[in-house]
Amino acid sequence: MKSEFVLAFNEICESRGLPKEEVFEALKTALVSAYRRDMNLHNTQRVEVDIDPRTGDPTIYVEKEVVDEVHDSRTEISLDEARRAGHKDAKIGDVIMVNSTTASFGRIAAQTAKQVLLQRVREAEREQLYEDFSGREGELVNGTVQSVTGQNITIGLGRTEAILPKSQQVPGERYRPHDKIRVYVLEVRRTNRGPQIFVSRNHRNLLRRLLELEVPEIYNGQVEIKSIAREAGQRSKVAVQALQPGVDPVGACVGMRGVRIQSIVRELNDEKIDVIEWDPDQRMFIAKALSPARVSHVFLEENPREGKTAVVVVPDDQLSLAIGREGQNARLAAKLTGWRIDIKSLTEAAAESLDSLDHPDVDPEIAGDEELVEKVKQVLAKKEAGRPITSEDYYTLDRFVGGVLGQIIAARAAEQEELRRKRAELRKNIPAVAWQLPLDELDLPGRIHNLLLDNKIETVGDVLLHLEMGDEVFLQFRGFGEKALEVLKEHVAAYKLPAPVEEEPVPEPETELAESV
Repeated sequence: MKSEFVLAFNEICESRGLPKEEVFEALKTALVSAYRRDMNLHNTQRVEVDIDPRTGDPTIYVEKEVVDEVHDSRTEISLDEARRAGHKDAKIGDVIMVNSTTASFGRIAAQTAKQVLLQRVREAEREQLYEDFSGREGELVNGTVQSVTGQNITIGLGRTEAILPKSQQVPGERYRPHDKIRVYVLEVRRTNRGPQIFVSRNHRNLLRRLLELEVPEIYNGQVEIKSIAREAGQRSKVAVQALQPGVDPVGACVGMRGVRIQSIVRELNDEKIDVIEWDPDQRMFIAKALSPARVSHVFLEENPREGKTAVVVVPDDQLSLAIGREGQNARLAAKLTGWRIDIKSLTEAAAESLDSLDHPDVDPEIAGDEELVEKVKQVLAKKEAGRPITSEDYYTLDRFVGGVLGQIIAARAAEQEELRRKRAELRKNIPAVAWQLPLDELDLPGRIHNLLLDNKIETVGDVLLHLEMGDEVFLQFRGFGEKALEVLKEHVAAYKLPAPVEEEPVPEPETELAESV
């Protein structure tokens, strides 16, 4: 037969979801506080409590000094009493722990014990909730809409609540009290009033978690999600790759007759989802990312300053489809691939190519083919006149653009690649300490200092690297002339780099031991 104490103790642990050890500690702390209050003890005097886990009977031990004559029974004990209490070896002046269990507490002390116990249990409960939810950041949780106040929505998660801020809501979604909702745990903060949980409905990883739940191949590691681009409430693009031979990544995500993807679409209130297969060839990947539009050419160019740019040429009838409503398709494709995408129609690219025929990087066979050039001019004239263009005409434009515009961009890309290689080689000649020194170290005039910062030159190492690359690099900066370059060189010449700090070798323990012997 369990005692009333055990039943009540277990009920507190289960209802609050707390470990028994924490509740025991809370109970001990409460009894210590009550005893101090009841006996009016000083905070520095040591008081300990033991509780019988079966009966709940407490035993209170108080620190007391062994003396000849007792003046204050709260802090002192006679030698005879100490020995009767079981301390056979006690001597005058010893400090011992004495069993001072009282039959009952006064009303104020009992109230203190109750308050301390409730406070400690609440603190333990808050800490337990924080530990539970901090480990669930980045996961999905199911909740119930409790209230809609201002711009924030309060979501009930069982024993606690979460906040769905306005910035994390999906435009167009309407939330009413008692609605069931699935959200993504964005952040868990520790506060004095318990964990503050922020959740999201428009985060792209919400779609990632839903795919992991609905598609076993993703959960099992047979299919990997490479990237996600999402405009919540409207459209998303997901790039997937098969990690196991024989697995169709797109088919696995869509499911038989679209069952799997439709389940996710319903969860996201009819948000359109495009699933495409990731390709290591960036040209192919960008072409697929612009689906459902057909792509004729993809020309890649990487510039150290402007970043990665892809010039995409599409047939004229595919231009609006490639760009999408308000540029959405192109915008999502850019986010998905990580490339800035410049979309041109085939006729626009052909007209641009006609104007660039005298460029030195153009394929000489194409530039010297007068018949081909004449055909291109005729096709562009037909387009200008609004007459229909045949598939043969499109093929002519396609071949022409590939030989002119494609060659020009390929040559520029090769130059940028050579520049990156050169920068990497020159970077090796710059002392490592220079990259850690801010531009302020050179004590430059304010105008020159600001011009360099505007061009992302922020350290002494950046300045030395650009000087190694040649004067023309600085002279290309807007507002940076030869006079400014001369001043910069003077300041660099006058500046002395600090010597690198060499760490003293730490002697091995065996060496120290040998020396001491």
